[in-house]
Amino acid sequence: MTHPSPQTHYRTCNLCEAMCGLEIKAAGDQILSIRGDKDDPFSRGHICPKATALEDIYHDPDRLKYPVRRTAHGWERLSWEEALSEVVTNIQRIQAAHGRNAIGIYLGNPNVHNLGLILYNAPFIRSLKTKNRFSATSVDQLPHQFAAYLMFGHQLLFPVPDVDRTHYFLMLGANPLASNGSLMTAAGIENRLKALQKRGGKLVVIDPRQTETAVLADEHHFIQPGTDALFLLALIHTLFAEGLVKPGRLAEFTDGFEAVEKLAADFAPETAAAHTGISAATTRQIAQDLAAAASGVVYGRMGVSTQKFGGLCQWLINVLNILTGNMDAPGGAMFTLPAIDVVGLTTLTGQTGNVGRAHSRVRGLPAIGGEFPAAALAEEILTPGEGQIRGMVTVAGNPVLSTPNGGQLDQALAQLDFMVAIDIYINETTRHANIILPTTTGLETEHYDLVFHLLAVRNTAKYAPALFEPAEGMWHDWQVLRELRNRLEGTDKVDRTSIPGKFDFQKRLPPAKILDLALRFGPYGAHAFNGRITGHNLTLAKLKRAPHGIDLGPLQPILKERLVTPNRRIVLVPEPLLADLARLKEHFFSSNGQPSGSGQPSAYNLRLIGRRQLRSNNSWMHNVPRLVKGKERCTLLMHPADATARQISHGQMVTVSSRVGQVQLPVEVSETMMPGVVSIPHGWGHGRTAVQLTVAQAHPGVSINDLTDECELDDLTGNAAFSGVPVAVTGL
Repeated sequence: MTHPSPQTHYRTCNLCEAMCGLEIKAAGDQILSIRGDKDDPFSRGHICPKATALEDIYHDPDRLKYPVRRTAHGWERLSWEEALSEVVTNIQRIQAAHGRNAIGIYLGNPNVHNLGLILYNAPFIRSLKTKNRFSATSVDQLPHQFAAYLMFGHQLLFPVPDVDRTHYFLMLGANPLASNGSLMTAAGIENRLKALQKRGGKLVVIDPRQTETAVLADEHHFIQPGTDALFLLALIHTLFAEGLVKPGRLAEFTDGFEAVEKLAADFAPETAAAHTGISAATTRQIAQDLAAAASGVVYGRMGVSTQKFGGLCQWLINVLNILTGNMDAPGGAMFTLPAIDVVGLTTLTGQTGNVGRAHSRVRGLPAIGGEFPAAALAEEILTPGEGQIRGMVTVAGNPVLSTPNGGQLDQALAQLDFMVAIDIYINETTRHANIILPTTTGLETEHYDLVFHLLAVRNTAKYAPALFEPAEGMWHDWQVLRELRNRLEGTDKVDRTSIPGKFDFQKRLPPAKILDLALRFGPYGAHAFNGRITGHNLTLAKLKRAPHGIDLGPLQPILKERLVTPNRRIVLVPEPLLADLARLKEHFFSSNGQPSGSGQPSAYNLRLIGRRQLRSNNSWMHNVPRLVKGKERCTLLMHPADATARQISHGQMVTVSSRVGQVQLPVEVSETMMPGVVSIPHGWGHGRTAVQLTVAQAHPGVSINDLTDECELDDLTGNAAFSGVPVAVTGL
């Protein structure tokens, strides 16, 4: 018997944001090993436990490979022709009877990790002709996009910490040792942070939990959840009060310095300290250290984005980096110039973003970037009337576990007239679908990180072909989206988009051809559209000849030429953000200057925050045995003083309740938690019926989003306020 010869394959792991290079040895359809690629110029051999899950997902017996229909007797397989015809017929039926907005669509986080979905989702969504669009954006990074759009003119002009050259790193609400970086693609982040300390730099973490990153830090300071905006304003106040504002070259193209000084005048460190729990002396010292550093950067992630003042926080972080001269400067907050320049391409087509052009039907929440907040999805299904959502499309998403008040959404999905899911699993959300369209994934697909090169701490490029051929009859995601679009539009012969004169790439070309064009006309290509001549002459063929990837160099100061604001200047104080300061003051201060809400104590007298775990990125990773093995990880972390006050002991089962629901889980008593704050990890909750995830259901845990509240939002952006949810904890 002849055995297939082993082969070595190099690619980028697509299971989180870190872009770790992998060396995979395989023989036939069997993987022999998955290791870090030491020759990858970006990740340099780093790997985390998740990478090995690529093998498990490929072989997972629970994974769907062909279309299925839900019936009274269970799920039945059907042909692609039957499935696609039934999906299109039902979408058109619902829209004909109830209007085009009677169909809603939700995109999950895995979309941004997948080349085919990124390239083909937008034209498919346009073919639905609905304004009811939702995604994981509004339970994640929406405040970043909001601030970037108003300050720099483009929602994807994200400042990225230049961690490899900084000397002072102030980090709020982020735990990159667990996330591997988030909106800061930085493979091997632990080594990068240790290198910062080795060169004499300093890492300071502000967080209600002593996270894995906080343990590594030179300083860690607890902060009351939801008060970060006050702390940031106190830092700004100190910079002005002590004459430490030094924007340098940024002053030449920035407007609003006097306005910032005026608005920060009311937020002295003593004023903030009463709410944040960080002393005035500590706040002043941090401001002084930041200003004195040879280079420094302020960075905030989920903990500051997913709170009631997430938009203000991300704006103020940008302001701090500008005031200290650390924006668009080596060692500060810099901007990438990726080989496929998503910012440049979308600027050319006028897709820089938008704010508040439409509002949701029930609560009037703003649409940002063409999407409504995910927190509004359930009510748009449950509330009768014109424009009610009666049919749903979900693409690689599990919003029942990932959006606020998942129990309410669970009930809402059950009453839909029709639902189709593009997904590889029957999970807590897709179990409600009438039809599931599964696609190839991971090792069966070619890969290029369109999104995460945009967020990387160094400019690199890397392409990988598929390792395995898909089984006969399987479809790629881009093929499914393209075929659905063609059928919804009633033709497969149209060559042009709605933009006059523009060639419809998604209709005519496969992903590899689109990549090649984008590389050739990108900033490192032979036909660089922005006038840069780099000598790289990048093409897809050249990337294929460099299986480890190509290093394009460190980040460079480029903001001035990238600005898309009307006058090509930084808007330091956008009007919507300035106006939102009134809400901040009203929330924290009453008319007599005392903390607001200082009357009778609430029954929900603890504040709940989430937490990230290294072996858990999305809920579907819980169906991988090697990622869920070991001790119970879905636990409630609680400070000893809070446990003692409630007569709760370590390991005891407790009930956690909020306005919207309750869950039961074991408690871990730990001094890593700030008193008054408790924590549950996200992504768990696999105990619902009709889910077909064998491993996950053996390790169900509970969903934190059965406690989070769809009414707790950042009013400015509509982003979910997961951080600081009022809860009560009682022992069983």
